[in-house]
Amino acid sequence: MKARYTSLTAAAVVAVAALTTLAQPRIPDEYRINGFAIGCQAYTFNRFTAFEAIEKTAQAGGKVIEFYPGQKLSREDGNLSVDHNSPQVDTVVAKLQAKLQQHGIKAVNYGVVGVPTDEAAARKVFEFARKMGMYGITTESADAINTLEKLAKEFDLCVGFHNHPGSLTNPNYKIWHPLYVAGLVEGRDKRLGACVDTGHWTRSGIKPIEAVRILKGRIVSAHLKDLNEFGKRDAHDVPFGTGVSGIKEVLDELKAQGFAGNISIEYEHNWDNSVPEVTQCIDFVKAYGK
Repeated sequence: MKARYTSLTAAAVVAVAALTTLAQPRIPDEYRINGFAIGCQAYTFNRFTAFEAIEKTAQAGGKVIEFYPGQKLSREDGNLSVDHNSPQVDTVVAKLQAKLQQHGIKAVNYGVVGVPTDEAAARKVFEFARKMGMYGITTESADAINTLEKLAKEFDLCVGFHNHPGSLTNPNYKIWHPLYVAGLVEGRDKRLGACVDTGHWTRSGIKPIEAVRILKGRIVSAHLKDLNEFGKRDAHDVPFGTGVSGIKEVLDELKAQGFAGNISIEYEHNWDNSVPEVTQCIDFVKAYGK
């Protein structure tokens, strides 16, 4: 039988809840909707350019965006992409900033990005994020945690460890489980925490509300997803409040924890025409608590 966590013990929640609390992030209130800095992960629009991702985020009503490495910058600049290693990185930054300003969107995060243990190579990721005026980066590079901690302090940027689907049958991939991430960042600088992906937890058979409680005080950011089925790898995104991921309960818990990082809608369904559904997600957050 395939092993899965379908419930997490209260004892584990209590044990991990004592982790060091994160400092309040630096995302201005003007980029918040009903108290949450919410917008899109540009990967939602990976069939389009970064410029088009900004446009679609604004069209859906979002206020912030999280970029990922490798997306083409624009149709006009076919040789440029969002890439911290780009030899024309300053040009990319300038063009992105101008486009963001045009649409009233703030870039808050960069990832999921692989970060090497080599400090010189890792530094390029942090330099790009700082030039963009971001709040943090998103990664799964647990092996680089010493380098990440050092640079997080130097650049005053948060680092969120992100989870993809996993199970106990694959011991080589550990970062999928909230208890592993909690242990990974325990005792580390307060800027290090989790980028919680509620959809991938749902696919992995973990209830998002339980995982969020385990990571109390160490949640840097979120990839917020609501899925149509629980515990199935082929489950897909649906508008917030219409699936099984318990989005209202997650928002309740984040609010109770004083979470003030960014929430990225990473909508991985209906790729060519997802703006109406992303809009429904943002409208759900607008109406939350009212």
